Amino acid sequence: MNRKKGDKGFESPRPYKLTHQVVCINNINFQRKSVVGYVELTIFPTVANLNRIKLNSKQCRIYRVRVNDLEAAFIYNDPTLEVCHHESKQRNLNYFSNAYAAAVSAVDPDAGNGELCIKVPSELWKHVDELKVLKVHINFSLDQPKGGLHFVVPNMEGSMAERGAHVFSCGYQNSTRFWFPCVDSYSELCTWKLEYTVDAAMVAVSNGDLVETVYTHDMRKKTFHYMLTIPTAASNISLAIGPFEILVDPYMHEVTHFCLPQLLPLLKHTTSYLHEVFEFYEEILTCRYPYSCFKTVFIDEAYVEVAAYASMSIFSTNLLHSAMIIDETPLTRRCLAQALAQQFFGCFISRMSWSDEWVLKGISGYIYGLWMKKTFGVNEYRHWIKQELDQIVAYELKTGGVLLHPIFGGGKEKDNPASHLHFSIKHPHTLSWEYYTMFQCKAHLVMRLIENRISMEFMLQVFNKLLSLASTASSQKFQSHMWSQMLVSTSGFLKSISNVSGKDIQPLIKQWVDQSGVVKFYGSFAFNRKRNVLELEIKQDYTSPGTQKYVGPLKVTVQELDGSFNHTLQIEENSLKHDIPCHSKSRRNKKKKIPLMNGEEVDMDLSAMDADSPLLWIRIDPDMSVLRKVEFEQSDFMWQYQLRYERDVVAQEEAILALEKFPTPASRLALTDILEQEQCFYRVRMLACFCLAKIANSMVSTWTGPPAMKSLFTRMFCCKTCPNIVKTNNFMNFQSYFLQKTMPVAMALLRDVHNLCPKEVLMFILDLIKYNDNRKNKFSDNYYRAELIDALANSVTPAVSVNNEVRTLDNLNPDVRLILEEITRFLNMEKLLPSYRHTITVSCLKAIRVLQKNGHVPSDPALFKSYAEYGHFVDVRIAALEAVVDYTKVDRSYEELQWLLTMVQNDPVPYIRHKILDMLTKNPPFTKNMESPLCNEALVDQLWKLMNSGTSHDWRLRCGAVDLYFTLFGLSRPSCLPLPELGLVLNLKEKKAVLNPTIIPESVANNQEPVNSTNNHGQSVGFQNTFSNSQEEEEIDMDTVHDSQAFIYHHLNMLERPSTPGKEQSSGEMNMHPVSAAPLSVFSKESNSSKHSDHHHHHHHEHKKKKKKHKHKHKHKHKHDNKEKDKDPFAFSNSPASARSIRSPSLSD
Repeated sequence: MNRKKGDKGFESPRPYKLTHQVVCINNINFQRKSVVGYVELTIFPTVANLNRIKLNSKQCRIYRVRVNDLEAAFIYNDPTLEVCHHESKQRNLNYFSNAYAAAVSAVDPDAGNGELCIKVPSELWKHVDELKVLKVHINFSLDQPKGGLHFVVPNMEGSMAERGAHVFSCGYQNSTRFWFPCVDSYSELCTWKLEYTVDAAMVAVSNGDLVETVYTHDMRKKTFHYMLTIPTAASNISLAIGPFEILVDPYMHEVTHFCLPQLLPLLKHTTSYLHEVFEFYEEILTCRYPYSCFKTVFIDEAYVEVAAYASMSIFSTNLLHSAMIIDETPLTRRCLAQALAQQFFGCFISRMSWSDEWVLKGISGYIYGLWMKKTFGVNEYRHWIKQELDQIVAYELKTGGVLLHPIFGGGKEKDNPASHLHFSIKHPHTLSWEYYTMFQCKAHLVMRLIENRISMEFMLQVFNKLLSLASTASSQKFQSHMWSQMLVSTSGFLKSISNVSGKDIQPLIKQWVDQSGVVKFYGSFAFNRKRNVLELEIKQDYTSPGTQKYVGPLKVTVQELDGSFNHTLQIEENSLKHDIPCHSKSRRNKKKKIPLMNGEEVDMDLSAMDADSPLLWIRIDPDMSVLRKVEFEQSDFMWQYQLRYERDVVAQEEAILALEKFPTPASRLALTDILEQEQCFYRVRMLACFCLAKIANSMVSTWTGPPAMKSLFTRMFCCKTCPNIVKTNNFMNFQSYFLQKTMPVAMALLRDVHNLCPKEVLMFILDLIKYNDNRKNKFSDNYYRAELIDALANSVTPAVSVNNEVRTLDNLNPDVRLILEEITRFLNMEKLLPSYRHTITVSCLKAIRVLQKNGHVPSDPALFKSYAEYGHFVDVRIAALEAVVDYTKVDRSYEELQWLLTMVQNDPVPYIRHKILDMLTKNPPFTKNMESPLCNEALVDQLWKLMNSGTSHDWRLRCGAVDLYFTLFGLSRPSCLPLPELGLVLNLKEKKAVLNPTIIPESVANNQEPVNSTNNHGQSVGFQNTFSNSQEEEEIDMDTVHDSQAFIYHHLNMLERPSTPGKEQSSGEMNMHPVSAAPLSVFSKESNSSKHSDHHHHHHHEHKKKKKKHKHKHKHKHKHDNKEKDKDPFAFSNSPASARSIRSPSLSD
């Protein structure tokens, strides 16, 4: 996969090229949740002796395979079903991660592998040698799929259409193999014909153009025929079937929207804006939208909020809203814009390999950012960039770095570029979901850095060039070999940049793309009055995890009395001090206006500043042109000036955060001024509310006047005649709406000298609730009321118990009783009149948990567990689950932890299963260095089983289980496990294992990391230590014996027909002699295509002598006989329609 820099077009890892694929699903049963169909792949061999074809297929039951109408034998082997052999006593995560990475690579289409290996019938060998076309026809079925396709079947009366039953494809990265056999790679493009037969009341939505809809004779079923003539990767193919209501976009007739029954009015409002997003992207890219149509489908129980596929996107139905909802509108519009950006870069233009993913995610994120800047303004855009930058900086400093362009060499180069992580980054399916989210975030920030370097104009020219080449290629026939122009690679992208701009951005790429880490600056300064020079000192921390050393230009902006001046410093290897000449002399009592950065001139009260210095404030890297964290020291009055007069929202937000450390009357005044300034950006004012509350609490003994913000709120939102009664709601001005929502939440954080919320504040919030009147408002107030409940929760302080008395509802503190009564009233009202997205229920559940944690009401998870059950709205379930997770941690409840883990295994909604693991990881019941009664052998086994075999149907879920295991137990063997009792010694010369008389000590078990996968696929998973000639006996565990036996067995029996050409070593060279005592490197030369499926196939049989035949979850039974197996090591099964193809042995069977 690692290509040379002079990218001469795409080298396929497969010995054939796919040109066209037919997918026909002729039966979908919602009752049984099953699918029956066939696929037909048109394949051009690219080598003369193609003897087997490897395809991807998971959970599909394969009935029969024909190649050019001849029955073909096939092997089905999926090592990811069970990563480590189930009898293994290994429990360390290092071992698992290496085994998992190897299992994923073993079926990775980008390495030419797959779960399904089809033997080309010998009658066709001559045909293949002439490189003539092959048609591979596969009949398959799916029964109750656990991933890839998600069925939503509401449990109620009526037909499936009346019940709103629907099904849609979903998954993380390339997951199409979960619902039909294909080459599940982003780099294998072909044209498509898609056919779906469904009930007459249902609609099937898929990629490309709907050519025709044909009814059956009895009119009970109809078949939708779609054609996708633009070459597309299987991973970008999708499907949604349901009783959808259909809306043709009134502004663009080629765009169609689909939603579930009775939601059409919401659909009309939600999508009414989409045509403007189209116009924007087509204008900046100077290129038409690449497909002939676009479809948006809104479905329930979505896997992610937005999933983009070729010419269609699948959205969560929770994004739909009416014109009365304020808060959801910008969020949904952002989702629509993201989906459309990915149509250009991600669906139309695909990637060559996983290490080029950052280019697509970066470009689509970057153009989405440009759309945001145009739609919501520069302030919102800069706030978003700062938010994304803060997120990636925090994540990299916490975990040790995100690498955008991982390069995997063979042997010499460092083969594990991210050794600080507990998962492999070689493959998207082994990545932690949080890492992947941060990866996307970093990718678009790096695109912005490239834009800073070459200009936006050149950047858009590069995108236009990529799109026009792809557009030309997409209309060519396959024979022209042009389709690789539709794939983007890192080197091709960089070449376009240098061709278009003439600039060399290699240093920037080396800094931010080829290595991980962010920069940490510490800055301070002194003013030298004699020389009229600012002496700036900038230090770097590049030794902490996740940091890197920065050498290069750094912009510093200095606001002086005579104006704002930019200086570019050159950060060298070891220079710390930089002298910056000042332009202004210190003010000689001059009264004149001061020019700001944006050319505006303002009057300032300069009494606070240092009389000797002309400096008002200093900013380091104001344009965020380095991925960095800056800690800068300047006086409080400088931060106050920066907050009041700097016009950049990022600078204002930085100033607010810095002022938390300076609780003085001057800071209080500066923050109050900002709150009163109507022209100030609303997010800055919201942030100022919380800072003001913190400052008020620090100044509690000297604070004078009413509680912070109360008089301000009264003046802005209450009646003139009766200040404790709020005006009737009018949310026409969105800025003041957001402020009105935020101020009470911040005020509730105020505390008096006894660290209690002042009675005056609590009564004020209760009055806001009491007198809230939304009758004359054209917008819904559900978010506002939810924030008022959050304010009540914020006012709660820990209970003071006398003589350990037990809290009951009778002896409640009167203030708390008032709060509880309000929450109960709101919860009951919600049952009668539910609010949009049940925002009020969510806030009530959070508030009840706060009351429990502070000891006011008895701690009990029963209420939350009832709200977390399947059937409630997803936001409510997540709020309830968060409370149960928190209860599990605080009360160390084993019962609740078990309840949560059972839900991870059995809940019908994939998103909920994922979120539970995510919440347990972020708020764990214990961590690896803690003593906890919850940490025991049963839990270790349960989680191990979950990640080893219980989550094979969902990549995201498995990686979530790995994250949780790491948080709880770390990388090595969990401390709560007993010492392993038996060790084994493997003698490779005699090919047998003997018991080790000495017990393996704990230290060995902990350090027993598998060999770093220097060979192509981490084949060494089982071998615990690198074998050397001098050391022929090593202590290893039982799995290793099976692995090595199978390995040896494998090399003794090679196929008669030579393996796929173009591999490193032929089978002839691989005779037995080097195996016995050679270093592992010898094994690494074995060809990766034949290595896995065959080797596992055998050694499963070695194993079968020791254990009974057992059914796999996958319902593929073994149909082999051991005797036959010994005769022919590659017995391909010729599976009849009885659906008994071979059960896939696991990777370390």
